[in-house]
Amino acid sequence: MLTPEQAQARAAQAIDRARARGADAADAILIADTALSVSVRLGALEDVGRSEGGELGLRVFVGKRSASVATSDLSDAALDEVAERAVAMARLAPEDAWAGLAPAERLMKGTAPLLDLDDGGDVAPEALKAQALAAEDAARAVAGVTNSEGGSASASRAVVALATSHGFAGSYAVTSHGVSASVLAGTGSGMQRDYAHHSARHRASLEAPEAIGRLAGERAVARLDPARIASGAMPVVFDPRVGSSLLGHLTGAIAGPGVARGTSFLRDALGTAVFGPGVTIRDDPHRPRGLRSRPFDGEGLPVSPLAIVEGGVLQSWLLDSASARQLGLEPTGHATRGIGGGPGVGTSNLYMEAGRITREALIGEIEHGVLVTELIGHGVNGVTGDYSRGAAGFLIEKGEITRPVAEITIAGNLRQMFAGLVPASDLEFRYGVNVPTIRIDGMTVAGG
Repeated sequence: MLTPEQAQARAAQAIDRARARGADAADAILIADTALSVSVRLGALEDVGRSEGGELGLRVFVGKRSASVATSDLSDAALDEVAERAVAMARLAPEDAWAGLAPAERLMKGTAPLLDLDDGGDVAPEALKAQALAAEDAARAVAGVTNSEGGSASASRAVVALATSHGFAGSYAVTSHGVSASVLAGTGSGMQRDYAHHSARHRASLEAPEAIGRLAGERAVARLDPARIASGAMPVVFDPRVGSSLLGHLTGAIAGPGVARGTSFLRDALGTAVFGPGVTIRDDPHRPRGLRSRPFDGEGLPVSPLAIVEGGVLQSWLLDSASARQLGLEPTGHATRGIGGGPGVGTSNLYMEAGRITREALIGEIEHGVLVTELIGHGVNGVTGDYSRGAAGFLIEKGEITRPVAEITIAGNLRQMFAGLVPASDLEFRYGVNVPTIRIDGMTVAGG
């Protein structure tokens, strides 16, 4: 696999070829990775997968016209062909008044922050198999578990390089490690499935596979014999493993392209109270070993921690350079970049700060409601904020979590949901997006 320095040099070479063929400006991203995964089922090895490769995406500008071409062939001849094709396509593309590279004066300069994202380790398949077996064995050992969808373990390493024709070149490496288990409990039509997983940048930071497996088994057994629930308005509590989806709806609503088009339900909300005064939401790209940490954004701009919501008030849009130009603002360092096409917009390590009330107290105040541990479907309208999703979880009765519930629907409007949201104090950093337990009163719940 290419080193970060080699990947950065190759991206720069692609730009040089594009400029030589008539491009006014260009940028290139190169992502090279290697991945190894092992899966087991019922104590036996089921699959071993290994992949290794690299891809380069070249974006060129001819005036206000642009085009993007991607290739997995990184040879000199292939880069020549990609550059020629990209410039020819750009000359035929329609003009875009907002297109262009990031402002040169805003590019990251100097040494990139040290984020400790690469543990440098090389994991043997035998070690991954042992982890997968340990996770599945622990899950199957839980009383009530009757079958297994398997256990798995994985390790990967990726190198990311970005270069632009107006002065930026940067690269970094990241490793990823993961362990998961998925099992079933019960028999016949009453069977229930659940899972658990953990991911980390460093292998040494992974939770024990036995703990992950045991949690998967306990979750599956807890879902047996779901009760029916009467429909009505009631408090809904979002477990942290599903509550993060609410932040996904927020970031979609404050992403620059949608705001510029006027297609977001929060298009007029900047500087206003969107949440209650006890809610603060931050984005931290510099979190050491963070699952979404990065030293620069998808356009070569520096990134820094940002309070997106402070004391309930929306403080910032998420802007790449094109949407910033359209709105007459400055980019915020939230451009994301894949191999194909131009930049998009996204966050890094996004999280909602912990509240002041414990999870137990948050639930203890509820006479009749539901705790949601699984969400199904994508019934969210980004233009109106209307929200309706299938769900499963547990009934809350007189302040206690009691019987499981399944095949229910929870509905509301994100404007009202955000305004009434109350966070608990149990924030943990386990995922790329993290929230504490969240309570929203007055949602409509339709029983299954």
